Amino acid sequence: MIRPALTALAIILALPAAAETRVPQSQAEIALGFAPLVKEAAPAVVNIYAKVVRQVQQRRRSPFMNDPFFDDFFRGFAEPQPRVENSLGSGVILSADGIVVSNYHVVGSATEIRVVTADRREYNARVILGDKASDLAILQLEEAEGLPHLDLRNSDEVQVGELALAIGNPFGVGQTVSSGIISGLARTGMGAGDGFGYYIQTDAPINPGNSGGALIDVNGDLIGINTRILSRSGGSNGIGFAIPANLVKEFVAQARSGAEEFQRPWAGMAGQPVDADLAASLGMDLPEGMVVSDLHAESPFAKAGFRAGDVITHVDGEVVNSPSEMVFRMSVAGLGDMSVITRLRGGEREEIEVPMIVAPDQPPANPVQLDEKTALPGLTVARVNPQVIARLGLPLSAEGVVVTDPGPYAGRGGVQAGDQLLAVNGQAVASTDDVYAILAGSGRWIQLDLNRHGRRMALRFRL
Repeated sequence: MIRPALTALAIILALPAAAETRVPQSQAEIALGFAPLVKEAAPAVVNIYAKVVRQVQQRRRSPFMNDPFFDDFFRGFAEPQPRVENSLGSGVILSADGIVVSNYHVVGSATEIRVVTADRREYNARVILGDKASDLAILQLEEAEGLPHLDLRNSDEVQVGELALAIGNPFGVGQTVSSGIISGLARTGMGAGDGFGYYIQTDAPINPGNSGGALIDVNGDLIGINTRILSRSGGSNGIGFAIPANLVKEFVAQARSGAEEFQRPWAGMAGQPVDADLAASLGMDLPEGMVVSDLHAESPFAKAGFRAGDVITHVDGEVVNSPSEMVFRMSVAGLGDMSVITRLRGGEREEIEVPMIVAPDQPPANPVQLDEKTALPGLTVARVNPQVIARLGLPLSAEGVVVTDPGPYAGRGGVQAGDQLLAVNGQAVASTDDVYAILAGSGRWIQLDLNRHGRRMALRFRL
């Protein structure tokens, strides 16, 4: 990547504190600005057009629909009708052979993806790895070669106050560049309902259509992927968020390895930030880190000697102050390696190596999808194990049988994925085979006793 020298910018902004600011001394200094940087970086930012086709069931029914006389008039009236939705976003080319990163919310559900480069070349694309929780998707452009691309910067080196440029396609008006600074780091709690959000904050204006676009530094390296804004009006108010480049790097590595879904290391642990009151109760001088509140028996942290009440302050030398930061640091570390965890216990700090592993599928989940011989065909249940807990976000103490897919009938009755199935028709269930056996011999009424987010409920169905 060519790194343009921003001479005028350096003259204006990088003066010693004691010096006086001076005006540019030549026409060249006035004209230079960010132009060389944009000229080199912008060709690697693309527009993405995604099409989603959904089947929508017609809700209104006519009393004449079953009348033979009106049959031709109402043919196909209540059948599912396709509805086409189009979305517009941005993406960043990361390699000459057409690896592109964007947001999952731009392309994750797309049935057709078209990518247009800055020089108006068009490519068909497919998602080779996507993850809704992280809001990232990796695309492969078809028959692409020799494309301009951006290098990934180590986002842990980014500092508040650095200059940054946001490049994307806001509101579909065409490729647009906006400038600002890095205004915050390690922003959490902005995720899409899953708590995995960990962002770089910038005041460079970001608007709808910028999603998936590039946030770059003054060397033209990619700092992060623009993903969302904080706004009451829907427009940019100077608070935008980008997914750090280090997480993008791990996504690209897993995509190139052929992974079908993004694998993040499993902690098997619950915790909370250490605030002032909690720090005082733990005998800490200052509030820092994340205190462990619970551990699964199979957690690699539990096996490494961690216990409830321990405070984790760093992962591989990087500060951790919340569960979201912990998830991010472990995701960046990747699978298969050992990470150095800094633990604070009884006022003593210790560095402990913990293996980065996927949640084990032990004991086997043994998923079972009910068939037409049962009362609720399509309902899928599985035995709770660490892998199921991680995938469905269940409490670490969860056990027994859980619904992984309610299917069409149970879903209409209110059953949701993640519901723990306690009993069917008053009979306790301990395995997926129990569920099948009971529902295969049920009568006209069915009752499911469930545990949903710690709240017990009963749902009744009439066949």
